[in-house]
Amino acid sequence: TPSDTYEFEALIPAGNFSGLRLEVLPDPSLAGGGGFGRAGNGNIVVSKIEAEIEPPGDAKVIPVDLKRAEADYEQTGWPAASVLKGENGKGWAIDGQVPDRREPRHLAVFPEKPVAVPENSRVVIRIRQEAFDGHAIGRFRLAFSADEPSMLGVAGVKLPEPVQAGLGVDAEKRSPAQKAAINKFYRDNVDGPIRRAEVAREAAKKSVQAFKDSLPSAMVMKEGTVRDAFVLIRGEYDKRGEKVEAALPAFLPQPPQGTKPDRLVLAKWLVSRDHPLTSRVWVNRMWERFFGTGIVKTSENFGSQAEYPSHPELLDWLAADFMESGWDMKKFVKLLVTSSVYRQNATVTPEKLAQDPTNRLLARAPRIRLPGEAVRDAALSASGLLVPAVGGPSVRPWMPDGVWDETSKYGDLRGYKAETGPGRYRRTMYTVWKRTAGPPTMLLFDAPSRETCITKRS
Repeated sequence: TPSDTYEFEALIPAGNFSGLRLEVLPDPSLAGGGGFGRAGNGNIVVSKIEAEIEPPGDAKVIPVDLKRAEADYEQTGWPAASVLKGENGKGWAIDGQVPDRREPRHLAVFPEKPVAVPENSRVVIRIRQEAFDGHAIGRFRLAFSADEPSMLGVAGVKLPEPVQAGLGVDAEKRSPAQKAAINKFYRDNVDGPIRRAEVAREAAKKSVQAFKDSLPSAMVMKEGTVRDAFVLIRGEYDKRGEKVEAALPAFLPQPPQGTKPDRLVLAKWLVSRDHPLTSRVWVNRMWERFFGTGIVKTSENFGSQAEYPSHPELLDWLAADFMESGWDMKKFVKLLVTSSVYRQNATVTPEKLAQDPTNRLLARAPRIRLPGEAVRDAALSASGLLVPAVGGPSVRPWMPDGVWDETSKYGDLRGYKAETGPGRYRRTMYTVWKRTAGPPTMLLFDAPSRETCITKRS
């Protein structure tokens, strides 16, 4: 027939099945005046090769998973590897229509590991030629091997000349170079514990590299030549006064002597034990998050205009404990929510309300107002709609028609379309937020517009 599948079945010796070679032969009686095919122009196309082992009796058929293909000749665009996939309209071809290229051609396929063959088994081979009509093989031969697949090629056992030379010498008389060549060939080609370990190692390296490549990149500036800086007289850029150097305010603890005043030194100084503010500011803001008001009420200002802390010794202790914990934020949050002051009753008597209406003395549990994001997430959670998935792209919230068209002159935000799938019920932290047109659900709960930076909400 013009296109066909050849199936062969034969007894095979017990042992291993490690590879199959197809030899295609030209013949004067074939199409094209001495080509390879039974019809057409004399060319052939093998679309797929399949093999399986049939043990005797009712034993289950053993499929041969072919993983590698080699050929001594490939027509451009028709590689040997195509016979492993069997895709429509593709396969291995050999330019059989060209008279001066009509000589025996070979195609070999191999499994990754030898397939064990039980006693009295039969091998079944299928050569599919379904890519085109008129491209079926006319004359051919088949051969199989039981050797290690990694050592086989289309020409048979593939041993490099240095390895062949080394194997031809008694083991005691081999030179160091011959021993090294044999060892390298064995490690590179023969399946075993060493090779499997090396393959696993390389796969792990590729996995790590793929993970690193998937991480988003960020611009990291490098320290360059320091530009001279001067006091500008009356603020005019072209009237330079005294030259000044990078330094910290004199009333603050100074970095170690001899250190270069660069950004790295500044970063280390900010989290050093001698710095009086970093830890205090952070623990005060966490206190404000859980109790409604910080120990220092003006959490945005710890300077001379700030309000004096209501419990200065507590602020000092919390700041020191936070640093000693290794700046462990989870531990600090746990400390707050398990404290007796946080877990006390929120009920208040008229007397206590008169004495401490804003609860600065913490005689009762806080009664705080949740931010808009927490209100939305709590409502979704209570309704059973919250999607707790972590990570992924941001979600466009519902917006009135045309709002972003009026506020977007550039980018891809014109013609805005809100999320309609389950993503619209994700946590608010994944919501796309445009400063000049914030999500209406957030603005309803007094969320700031984000046009300016603020440390606490009204």
